Amino acid sequence: MTFVDPHVSVTQTDDYLWRLDRHLFYDDPDDGRMGVRRGYVTDFASVPRAIWWLVPTYGNYTPAAVLHDFLITHMIPAGAFSSRRVDRIFREAMRSLGVSFPRRWLMWAGVRWGALLNPTRRRGSLATLPGVLLVSLLALPLVLPALAVLPSLLVFALLERLLPGRTARD
Repeated sequence: MTFVDPHVSVTQTDDYLWRLDRHLFYDDPDDGRMGVRRGYVTDFASVPRAIWWLVPTYGNYTPAAVLHDFLITHMIPAGAFSSRRVDRIFREAMRSLGVSFPRRWLMWAGVRWGALLNPTRRRGSLATLPGVLLVSLLALPLVLPALAVLPSLLVFALLERLLPGRTARD
């Protein structure tokens, strides 16, 4: 399990979205070569803003996040992969990139929570719930401080929506 070339080349399309400038390939021992086509639009890692300080939207796990986005948007709806399998591929892909053990398990727990809360991805979530709960409990001391700033982040996000910046077209 490895990326053929983990370099991700992108063009920013808006504040949070990026378009791949070239294909991204991942070789999986069970499922063979998987490719994310050039032109695919991603937000990298879909991380709640309140914990960007702990898990930024991009990092050494970016290729795995792009692959995960693609598998969720294309392979789950096609019935080619289950949500559980996609999330396991994400964790394994992060391992192949040298992402640290705690970060990859924390991010895996995050995407499994996302699956549990998403009706289209929920199937099979109960089987992984014990692992997700264990990782979440271990991470709680790291995540709790974010709750103190959450109200401020919500107010700031509202202000950003109400008072947008100027664009080059203005």
